[in-house]
Amino acid sequence: MPRDSFNREIDYLRISVIDNCNLRCVYCMPLEGLRFLPREELLTPAEIELVVRAAVSVGFRKFRLTGGEPTLRADLLEIVERLAAVPGLGDLALTTNALLLPKLAMPLKAAGLKRINVHLDSLNPLTVERQMRWGSFARVWEGIMAAEAAGLVPIKLNAVVAAGYNEEDVVDLAALTIARDWHVRFIELMPLGGGECATLSIKRYVSNIETRRRIEVALGPLMEFESSNPSDEARNYRLPGASGVVGFISPVSEPYCGTCNRMRLTADGKFHLCLLNDDEMDVRKAIRTGGGMEAVARILVRAVELKPTGHHLLEGRSTRDRSMYQIGG
Repeated sequence: MPRDSFNREIDYLRISVIDNCNLRCVYCMPLEGLRFLPREELLTPAEIELVVRAAVSVGFRKFRLTGGEPTLRADLLEIVERLAAVPGLGDLALTTNALLLPKLAMPLKAAGLKRINVHLDSLNPLTVERQMRWGSFARVWEGIMAAEAAGLVPIKLNAVVAAGYNEEDVVDLAALTIARDWHVRFIELMPLGGGECATLSIKRYVSNIETRRRIEVALGPLMEFESSNPSDEARNYRLPGASGVVGFISPVSEPYCGTCNRMRLTADGKFHLCLLNDDEMDVRKAIRTGGGMEAVARILVRAVELKPTGHHLLEGRSTRDRSMYQIGG
């Protein structure tokens, strides 16, 4: 298993397969001025498989497909089938907004996908339309139900909390875990990429300290327990008598850089060394100039060695070259 220069074990690769999305969440994508990668600049299914085989060969075991919105890739099932067949691959998951899961959940499970995370910021249909834009709560919920029926479990819901939008809705989201064995995680806003979305992320920031307080006032004390994964980005709790888990992902108020085990691959084939830094290494160029698995593995190992110690949000610095939808979260 590769270790970076700070002795962190890096064994988790998040793979963005597309930068387009069928939503326009207020903190992620503006409504105008967007340019998406042409098809020829995206890594092909075979190229993604090559990267994953190289990653497995150096000790990576956990993989997640992200976007943009990954279900917009017409060849997503081929990608999943190829990766699921890689010997030594441990876990294969997907992050999605669930809008297309009613038709895709069963085929994805059959192709070899194991789990999903769903982005849902509120159970209030009006808030979903306002905050997630172009979204429909009913369609997202239908997708979640389809995923659960297909066996893509445990269901994990990710909610980004923004002041003036959904900070009061966190109670209803957390309450889902009382009767359901779901994981509901609350994520602090992070300013990425500059522009209006980064500005909103700063102005609308809500600390998870406040989110937790709001949940406990309404639903009772949260009891912390240790995750079985020491690199889990969430601090996990249970409500009294609950079946599921309430988690808090707090990159601003409680940074978890010291236990980070992640590397990211952008849709255009760059290893992005840290979510909140601009450092990248080009792997697509190596592949398309004849480099095979060994060449990709060398680049990945070097990327791990160069991984920064952490972000610099508290000093007012974040990534300027890419926005969240271009990295994959």
